[in-house]
Amino acid sequence: MALHAVILGAPGAGKGTQAARIAQRLGLKHLSTGDLLRGAVAAGTPAGRQARQFMEAGQLVPDEVVFGVLFDALGDRPGDTDFLLDGFPRNAAQAEELDRRLSAAGTQLDVVVDLDVPDAGLVQRITGRRVCRQCGANSHVEFMPTEKEGVCDACGGETYQRADDNEETVASRLAVYHEQTAPLKGYYRSQDLLSRVDGDRSPDEVTADLAALFESVASGTLGGC
Repeated sequence: MALHAVILGAPGAGKGTQAARIAQRLGLKHLSTGDLLRGAVAAGTPAGRQARQFMEAGQLVPDEVVFGVLFDALGDRPGDTDFLLDGFPRNAAQAEELDRRLSAAGTQLDVVVDLDVPDAGLVQRITGRRVCRQCGANSHVEFMPTEKEGVCDACGGETYQRADDNEETVASRLAVYHEQTAPLKGYYRSQDLLSRVDGDRSPDEVTADLAALFESVASGTLGGC
């Protein structure tokens, strides 16, 4: 399978969950820039040391550093790696730079998926989300409640609502998404790379559709739409 893919979607759309599922199912390298940055910092790589300075100062990590960490993970021959980028790029400048760097390495993206969920559903998902303080497992008060309220099913740790999972903060995050990231749908549509998947369904249904889409693209039977 040769597949270089991106999965886009608003906060709460399920990008991370679905990317992890699909990567495991299809044998893709799951690349989340947040995870990569934290890993690079922990490993003390040159890019990680740069990233640490900004993260410790509470500042956004510059694109140049993010790309350094990303392409460190892809290695010397990105075209030989089947990868799925999770929630990156986030804006037009990053999208253009990603295209430039992949082209310089002799490869390109094969498909970009828009995981589409209405804003009302996103607010409901995020504000009801709970996280285990001990193991980090996610649950949801409505869609995936724990057996005992406030207690993680996986490890018995305490579950809590993240400080930024409130309606006001979610509305702000969605506004930023619509302003900066949503326009990427037009950017990738113009390259005939964009495919929409309805994310407002059960996780298993979404996974099945994503897997079918990626398998079709990899086999050359389907392009973006």
